[in-house]
Amino acid sequence: MEYNLKEFDEQTIKAFEPAEKIGLVASVNPDGLPHITLITSIGAAGPKQVILGEFCKGSSKSQIQKNPKIGFLVMSMDRKMWRGHARWTHLRQEGPEYEKYNDLPMFRYNAYFGINTVHYLDLIDARGPDGLPLPKIILSALMTKMAKGGVLSEPTGRILSTFSEDLFNRLDALKFIAYIQEDGYPEIIPLLQCQAAGSRRLAFSTMAYGKELEKIKPDQTVAVFGMTMKMEDVMIRGTFRDVVRSRGIQTGTVDIEWVYNSMPPCHGQIYPPVKLEPITEWSDF
Repeated sequence: MEYNLKEFDEQTIKAFEPAEKIGLVASVNPDGLPHITLITSIGAAGPKQVILGEFCKGSSKSQIQKNPKIGFLVMSMDRKMWRGHARWTHLRQEGPEYEKYNDLPMFRYNAYFGINTVHYLDLIDARGPDGLPLPKIILSALMTKMAKGGVLSEPTGRILSTFSEDLFNRLDALKFIAYIQEDGYPEIIPLLQCQAAGSRRLAFSTMAYGKELEKIKPDQTVAVFGMTMKMEDVMIRGTFRDVVRSRGIQTGTVDIEWVYNSMPPCHGQIYPPVKLEPITEWSDF
């Protein structure tokens, strides 16, 4: 897949402006593993600059300051999609972009929080607008539903909660997979056909986006992000397995090893369970 754009045109800059869009940022955590975050405030400050508006503190903002390489995906409400890569350079807590963000109705009239920081990134490359191959995605989702029974995970203890498993099994939910390329930049691939094969594994037909999925190496760690249009979401990290034939269907799987809740107000690791510790110091005071 070619990323043949080195700068945004006016159409793309305009498409990034609305708050009502899907914006995903794939970053690299301190262990060198992929992470996906929903950041609908992603925008373009010019032909060669990506901006992120920060209104709540999550893992991704601190991660990109330590490892500045990111991948991004923007999907508009009419299902047009842009993807690309960028490099974090600096942040500001004032300036024209800061003021423009906080003049948006979503933040201007928010009684609890607005945009407190703007992150600036240099555009590396991009592509789009691309449409979703809906016939392939629908057929691939139906094939996944047939195939996943042949690759069910062993019932040796639940990893995904019932809520998360149901979310991944919703055919109207959006799912995306990210992996780290050899150049160190994360790559995001739509994976709308992905479904849960038990609570310990995800499965998907490779009919949709098969050529892109072929670039992920077996046993490579990937992140998979699932969300509904109600902004319910969950992210898992796990091991990408060899594509196999399940019930006659070419099927990819991801063995789940880590689960993260990225929904505010309480971001954090869900699995493996984190031991609760009493708070004895308040660093913000």
